[in-house]
Amino acid sequence: MGRQYTSSTPPLDELDRRIVIATQAGLPLVPRPYAQIAEELQTTADEVMQRLRRLFERGMIRRIGAVPNHYTLGFRGNGMTVWDLADERVTEYGRKIGALDFVSHAYHRPRHPPEWRYNLFAMVHGRDRAEVLEKAQVIAGLLGDDCRAHEVLFSTRILKKTGMRIPSNPVASHDHV
Repeated sequence: MGRQYTSSTPPLDELDRRIVIATQAGLPLVPRPYAQIAEELQTTADEVMQRLRRLFERGMIRRIGAVPNHYTLGFRGNGMTVWDLADERVTEYGRKIGALDFVSHAYHRPRHPPEWRYNLFAMVHGRDRAEVLEKAQVIAGLLGDDCRAHEVLFSTRILKKTGMRIPSNPVASHDHV
């Protein structure tokens, strides 16, 4: 079932909280980001990494990864490809599709028939819509006869790409008059 936060999960201590606050908007764009964070928090880079690893293992943070702005990088034809595959093959194909250099992420989602038949989603990036459609055909070729149907849903705007945030000043965040 994966990592999960429960009521028995120990709460954040003060240094954990400061590390989360220091990293939740992104790591510093420097050669040694954990060392910079450690210096700001008056601890060591090893301590920062160890604590982040523990928070991840406990399910208190979900991931540490890059969140590129594809539009800024020149990829303006971004499209979510959705695929109707046999449920027993989704994991296998999801890994293959997720490994393609033009796919940023692929994941399994439940179907909602009869309105929504698709169970595998893969975000495809291209310079324009024509390029995305070409890349979707590459995926279709990889899937062959195992693909029963697919669509490409094109992005029309950039949505917020952040998760829950811990306020840096918890007292002020609870003030309401």
